[in-house]
Amino acid sequence: MFHSLSIWAYVLITLVLTHITIASVTIFLHRHQTHRALELHPLVSHFFRFWLWLTTGIVTKEWVAIHRKHHARVETKEDPHSPQTVGLAKVLLEGAELYRNEAKNAETLDKYGFKTPDDYLERILYTRFSWLGIFLMLVVNFTLFGFLGLTIWAVQMAWIPVFAAGVINGLGHYWGYRNFESADASTNIIPIGMFIGGEELHNNHHAFASSARFSSKWYEFDLGWSYIRMMQFLGLAKVKKLAPQLAFNRQKKTVDLDTVSAVITNRLHIMSHYARDVIKQVYREEKSKANDTSKQLYKRGKRWLFRNEILLDQGAKQKLDELLAQSHSLSVVYDYQQRLQALWLEKTASQERLLDALQEWCQQAEQTGITALEEFAQTMRSYSMSPAWG
Repeated sequence: MFHSLSIWAYVLITLVLTHITIASVTIFLHRHQTHRALELHPLVSHFFRFWLWLTTGIVTKEWVAIHRKHHARVETKEDPHSPQTVGLAKVLLEGAELYRNEAKNAETLDKYGFKTPDDYLERILYTRFSWLGIFLMLVVNFTLFGFLGLTIWAVQMAWIPVFAAGVINGLGHYWGYRNFESADASTNIIPIGMFIGGEELHNNHHAFASSARFSSKWYEFDLGWSYIRMMQFLGLAKVKKLAPQLAFNRQKKTVDLDTVSAVITNRLHIMSHYARDVIKQVYREEKSKANDTSKQLYKRGKRWLFRNEILLDQGAKQKLDELLAQSHSLSVVYDYQQRLQALWLEKTASQERLLDALQEWCQQAEQTGITALEEFAQTMRSYSMSPAWG
């Protein structure tokens, strides 16, 4: 039917088809089904499910269960696809195989595959004959585009295994930048993944897994979120959850229970601000005063100042200790960072206990004589669950 198009037309068709698949994965499988961050109109939801059956053969329950287990067991030996445990090459080159192996684990499906589609079509077609959709896609492509349709089909079949199972699961836990020091190795990998629907913003997602929007900084572009907003405008989607935002009440002068709630809810934002406004500031000041020999220690240990302590191996801890031994001020602000982080690790602590601990932290921080730390502690007093108006 379309056997005499230009080569660029075939390229464009291929990109459009694979992009619909990417949109189906990020909107339907990931944000809607796995994390319940949004609701979709039944027709939209079924279109995505049908398209994924045609282009990937993915069974919704399997994908959802594996991804939920990834979050629950991230960077451990039970993580289905962590490059931190099985190596980057393994995930990049054999990510699809890791997925298939985990999909055979009945315990994973039973424990993590809850509340996924279980209607008549799912049981008699999409799950039972997951291979049939791929075959039908092959027939359609060949009918429409002739032998070039086989190439288009091959690219469609490779798209998710390469970009999702390989790049996102691999590079997204190995290389890139981090906005938030979540307790895992997740990273954001733009601009490499700019065309994979926002999934490249993997560190943002791990920090706030239930958020329908993955972008956090002004320069980050989440294409999947743009589509969600369009569907929301058309009444085809409803956003249920977004990442929390820090609010300030400049009239507040004391740490109260509202402050505690704001700190716990926005802990990753707060630690990000602490790294930027305190650690980096003191690091620059101390490095500028260091001699040539000490500056080498500053360069070697810098990256570990901001990394969550549970992610440091012995070599990293040694470099960090050597750096902290060079500067009393840097050692102090690092210690206060660890103390602040410890507040929300006290899962059994009462609100009153957390209030006392936060008040003590602020009072002591304001007496250290370190300007950046003192100013941060004063700002902490204005944190609130809702901003003051008027």
